[in-house]
Amino acid sequence: MTLSTRLRWLGLFLLLPAVVVAAGSIVSGPMLGYRAHREVFLWLETKDAKEVTLTYWLADQPDARQMITHREVEPHPAGGQIHHFRPGLLKMGGEYAYSITIDGVEQTLAAPAVFATQDLWEWRKPPPDFSFLVGSCAFINDPEFDRPGPGYGKTTRTFELMGESGADFMIWTGDNWYWREPDYDSISGLWYRPMHDRAIPEMQKLLGAMHHYATWDDHDYGPNDSNWSYEYKDTALEIFKAYWGNHTYGERANPGVYSKFYWGDAAFFLMDNHYHRDAAGLDQDKHPGKTQWGRQQLEWLKQSLLSAKELKHFKFLFIATGNQMLQTEARGEPHELYRREREELMDFIVENEITGVVFLTGDVHHSAVYKRQLGDNGPWVYEITSSPLSSGSWNVESSDKAQDPYVVPGTLVGDQNFVRVDLRGQGKARELLVTCIDKQGETRFTQVITLAELQPATPVP
Repeated sequence: MTLSTRLRWLGLFLLLPAVVVAAGSIVSGPMLGYRAHREVFLWLETKDAKEVTLTYWLADQPDARQMITHREVEPHPAGGQIHHFRPGLLKMGGEYAYSITIDGVEQTLAAPAVFATQDLWEWRKPPPDFSFLVGSCAFINDPEFDRPGPGYGKTTRTFELMGESGADFMIWTGDNWYWREPDYDSISGLWYRPMHDRAIPEMQKLLGAMHHYATWDDHDYGPNDSNWSYEYKDTALEIFKAYWGNHTYGERANPGVYSKFYWGDAAFFLMDNHYHRDAAGLDQDKHPGKTQWGRQQLEWLKQSLLSAKELKHFKFLFIATGNQMLQTEARGEPHELYRREREELMDFIVENEITGVVFLTGDVHHSAVYKRQLGDNGPWVYEITSSPLSSGSWNVESSDKAQDPYVVPGTLVGDQNFVRVDLRGQGKARELLVTCIDKQGETRFTQVITLAELQPATPVP
């Protein structure tokens, strides 16, 4: 080819329209996961992204920026790309700002791009006041896959209200998404559901406005009321770990989603009620070893409670699990159907003088507060049930739920709602303020639980 021919080809090439390479985009997030003294977890899902960068800095030192970059992240079977960022060796009690850049384009985020590490208060000053949200049963309508008739998802306003609440973190107690029949019989279907549900616009501010911790129940584990025989349970566990930001998941020799974390003077234990679960319909009188948590997880919980007691910082011990604990009614999948396991735990609490126990549960499509005294002069334990966030609900006025001997009168709510728990006060005056807020933003009940109420009763002389 002569020089003149080459120049003519070059001229033609320069006249061709420029090839534009589309940048990737955010599917959902960012979401704040766990928080520690010197580390945080930040989650993000993207699509078609070649390069994603988290840039973060102390809010008062904008020139001292650090970056974590992910390149060519492989998509999961539904097409999304999951990113887990763990900025570490941070300043204790530090306030940070951050930005997300995808393929060179800084992203506009739904929530303020800030996070803070845990302050070192232990042995130095009184525990901090803080607040958290509790909720379960988040059904998001998807007409192609839903059953005929009106959508089972009734609102998404609750997610917006939670994002505006100013709480420090959220605990999701299960049914955080609902797999449908076309989802839970294939790996690609399982991956599709959380990608679809988490991407709704009403969820985005909530994800970024506070930290999030989670356990599951049946609908985000597998089919309705499923047990340990579910054939895709290992895929379900993989997906759960991909979409949430807990510190840990299970133990090396005992898989599952159970975990624990600490915030201020409270310890939180997230229980897995499905990976090792026997079928709810199994006759527990004929099968006395029937279990919801599995022997190893139950022993892990016992030892964890003892460890929290020994550390002495923790006045409140929250046990979060998908199904209700204290109820005498056997409807659904409560621990009443696994009562030997439940009573073993209660006896352990009494024997080892463990106080400050509060259960956090969901599943039953109504909210309420319950309380039970263990033994004649043993400690009181409470249960806060929070359900549903967006799914259909019970008409509690026409049910027998109000007759449960452990329900606190005036706390039953049969509507879409969430619960806020504030830990406040100093010393022996420390207390919990429990507030139920419905989908209109109206307060449905408040309940104060004092630290003294969670201690053993004073024996009658």
